Amino acid sequence: MAGKRRRNGHRRRNLAAVALLGGVGLTTHDSAKAGGMRREPGPKVNIGKTSSSSEPVTYLADHESYTKDGVATWSGNVQVWQGDQAMRADKIVYDRNSGIMRAMGHIAMIEPDNSTIFTNTLELSNGMHNAIARGIYIRMQDNAKIAANGMRRTDSRINDLSKVIYTACKTCEKNPDKPPFWQIRAYDAKQDSEHKRIEFSHAYLQFFGVPVFYFPLFSMTDPTVKRQSGFLMPGISPHDRYLGTYATIPYYWVINDSQDMTVQALVSTRTGPQISAQYRNNLRFGKIRFTGGVADATRHNTSFLNFLDNRTESTSTTGIQGYARGKVDFVINRNWRAGANVNVASSANYMRDYRITGYGNEVLASDGFVEGFGVGSWARLDAQLYQGLNQGVIQNAQLPFVLPRFSYGFQAQRDPLGGVFSLNTTDFVVYRPEGVNTDRAQIRLNWDRPFHNALGQEWLFTLRLDAAGYQASHYRQQPLYAPIGGTHTSGQFLPTAALKVSWPFMRSFAHGAGVQIIEPIAQIIASPTRFYKPTSLIPNEDSFQYEFTDSTLFSLNRYNGTDRLDSGVRGNIGLHGNWTWHGHVIDFLVGESIQRSIDPYRSPYDGLGHHLSSPVGRIRLSPNRFVDLTVRGRYNPYGKPFDYGEALLNTGVNHFHVNAGYIYEPITPYYLYQQNYRFNQVSRAYSTPISEITAGVNGDYGHYHASVYGRRSLSRKEFVSIGGDVGYANDCFGLDVMFIKQYTFIGGQQRNTTVLFNFTLKTIGTFGING
Repeated sequence: MAGKRRRNGHRRRNLAAVALLGGVGLTTHDSAKAGGMRREPGPKVNIGKTSSSSEPVTYLADHESYTKDGVATWSGNVQVWQGDQAMRADKIVYDRNSGIMRAMGHIAMIEPDNSTIFTNTLELSNGMHNAIARGIYIRMQDNAKIAANGMRRTDSRINDLSKVIYTACKTCEKNPDKPPFWQIRAYDAKQDSEHKRIEFSHAYLQFFGVPVFYFPLFSMTDPTVKRQSGFLMPGISPHDRYLGTYATIPYYWVINDSQDMTVQALVSTRTGPQISAQYRNNLRFGKIRFTGGVADATRHNTSFLNFLDNRTESTSTTGIQGYARGKVDFVINRNWRAGANVNVASSANYMRDYRITGYGNEVLASDGFVEGFGVGSWARLDAQLYQGLNQGVIQNAQLPFVLPRFSYGFQAQRDPLGGVFSLNTTDFVVYRPEGVNTDRAQIRLNWDRPFHNALGQEWLFTLRLDAAGYQASHYRQQPLYAPIGGTHTSGQFLPTAALKVSWPFMRSFAHGAGVQIIEPIAQIIASPTRFYKPTSLIPNEDSFQYEFTDSTLFSLNRYNGTDRLDSGVRGNIGLHGNWTWHGHVIDFLVGESIQRSIDPYRSPYDGLGHHLSSPVGRIRLSPNRFVDLTVRGRYNPYGKPFDYGEALLNTGVNHFHVNAGYIYEPITPYYLYQQNYRFNQVSRAYSTPISEITAGVNGDYGHYHASVYGRRSLSRKEFVSIGGDVGYANDCFGLDVMFIKQYTFIGGQQRNTTVLFNFTLKTIGTFGING
């Protein structure tokens, strides 16, 4: 009965309010249950949408009273809302004659964008659309806050604020009056809820209460908005080797909910202007990313002497220059997808001068593909194009066009004999304006039958068939340099049988002290012997590098492709060991190959120049969680001590880490095909060993972080690249100073040292200076 009486009491007060205030559009809704009020369904909350003045104003109060001259007083936890705006206060006085509401005491007004205004005195008119307040505090998203001496609201869209302070930093709990890390203090400000902008006039950016920058006018996006069209922060760089003093002016355009574009203008003192754009589109079935630019370049470049000791004339890099870089991915259905990657530029010098991403690479690669996945199968059809950037070393006419390439792989379920069948093929058409042209159809059939016996031995029996057919022309040109000409049709057919056995011995230590494994491994491989003579009609498009290391010791084919195949009768032996205890690890593998026939046309640096190969090995040491070291190499007992080696070290403690690496090889195989190696015209770049060391250190302490890295060629006695970063970051501010130096020569020149100075103010943006 008590609940029923209370519901009836609410109803009487609401109906009385309707009778008293209905003439000015202020109405109430009926109570839903005891002790509360139910609001009738209204418009959905839409961030950024203001309520209409024609919508009713609803209220709820603990106490209410009325006077004969039309003044209503509500007190005791008063709640008022209109559309998507809501307010609570200790007391509200409403004058029906003037249409003014005066709210007092602990006022909190919730806006449609979910921000909240706090004050102690507030006067409203026209429902809740016009207001005047003194001493307000606004809390917005991302911990953004505004404090002002006064506010005037117009039509629920414009808030004019006086004596304003804005920040997104946390307030000190021990000393709330202490200035935040940073704040903007302005004479006045205008908050536009319709266009989602906040404009400050006569503003100072202060750090710890100390003015640092002055802005006569400063405009920013409202923190409630994640995407909005408008100008972004401009960038100014005082000095650049190729651009001089330059400035960038970016504009961000929100096309719709899934698309946007950033257009940027660049003007400099040493060359012509550039306009560039970045386009993004997130589709329901894929995404598009595209970046491009065009410039009127005015810098002239001269000829230069490359590291092959050849004088190279510089290509034309003046006038209209441009670049395009894009990526497209589409999901056709649950089994198929398609995409493309585009990377093109008018010249490397243009990329260097205008700081285009990708400068420093020797080639730009582009491709388009269609790819499908099934149960145990995979297929891909693609096309590949390449553009050489370092014209002193790589000529575009010698780069291949792969139009097209088809790859397919299939693996069956285990058959009744206990084996697993797989099929792989990679077929392509390769065209070079200057070089070998190749058409290839290739297939690999493989059958693996694993089994084990009562002694714990693990066996693997393999049958493999490799077959390929070719039609090629221009054999005398790169990369074959064969002493034959004309167009030829050829093929190869290689059956292989292999048997591999491993016998792991394991023991456990008492009290969970660890596990130790010793595993001897042996393998025998048999196939017809095949040597690839200089006059061979079999082209070579994917097997330029022969890798005999611990990772390929038991591989049936140790080339990185299928145009060249390992053949003959050979055996491989190895010993694998592992000891793990209390999180510590020691793991190693050593082994070598025994071969019946020696290929006289193979590189003298591959470790297979004798019947008993050079031993290969790997060891990983992780004595504790602070150190992890991996070393691998190939020892040559017949010549130089080592003809391959590398090491990788990671060590550190909390907040401090060190990583280092080293790699050695007696040649640089990449440059073998730069000149006709068949007639001993091997370049100096090829005969120079690879001996490089890399190292990096990074650490952090509290809000501070720092890192430094370097890469140096010991054989060439020069650095490849160095860099570092020092920064500070807290809840509302970030500062980074980065240093980058690349020693890559393209077009006979290096890019100069780059220093990047960036600082970020939360909810406002990132400011940067490049030098």
